[in-house]
Amino acid sequence: MPIVWIILTSLKQETDVFSTQSSLFFSPTLSTYRKLLTASLFESFTNSIIIATCATVITLLVSIPAGYALARFSNKTLGIGLTALIIFQMIPQTATIIPLFQIFNKLGMLDTLPSVILADAALLTPFAILLMRPFFRSTPFALVEASQIDGASSWQSFSKISLPLARNGIATTATLIWIISWGEFLYAVNLILSPNSYPMSAILAQQVGGFGIFWPGLMALSVLASLPVAILFIFTYRLLREGLTLGAVK
Repeated sequence: MPIVWIILTSLKQETDVFSTQSSLFFSPTLSTYRKLLTASLFESFTNSIIIATCATVITLLVSIPAGYALARFSNKTLGIGLTALIIFQMIPQTATIIPLFQIFNKLGMLDTLPSVILADAALLTPFAILLMRPFFRSTPFALVEASQIDGASSWQSFSKISLPLARNGIATTATLIWIISWGEFLYAVNLILSPNSYPMSAILAQQVGGFGIFWPGLMALSVLASLPVAILFIFTYRLLREGLTLGAVK
């Protein structure tokens, strides 16, 4: 029902939004969409795709080998490492804004997409590692041991046996990381100083002004911003279903 209401509101005139007589029966219009579909919106759309994709790739490059190591190797420091990852997850995102702002300012990376990409990757890497570990634990380690007995190196066992067996888990983690990066707002609005370079998540916030909220515009932008997530979910639903089920089984 909320999704239907968002779509209906995006097709209304501003005067029809709070009219009780136009709740369900009104003359739909695409004027709001026509106003929004500009070159700047496509630039914001592209920025969001770049941020989400690059942050997902960087996060996976770190979390896949880290999750594999935590799943396969057991020693006294394993509990410490898992505890540290959980603590990192508990740190509020707002507590990292000022330190990251100062770091990127010294590096000359403020008001650039790489600053948001790196910040998102740092934020989501502990979550991705914790998510990848049960996927690797659910794959039979006997196959890895058998390959090493046959002369395979650790890298060959990892790349040719463990990675293919955990492909559903990797796809699940990548999808979740991409969706979270797509909707991340706090880093985008603080590390990017030029509104013209904002991603979609920050553009949505601009619809809320000091003189009120332009509801048709906000709802229309919400619909447009949700389309990539919906398309991604449709194409990865089977992998998500199998991956989440696999990760829940020891």
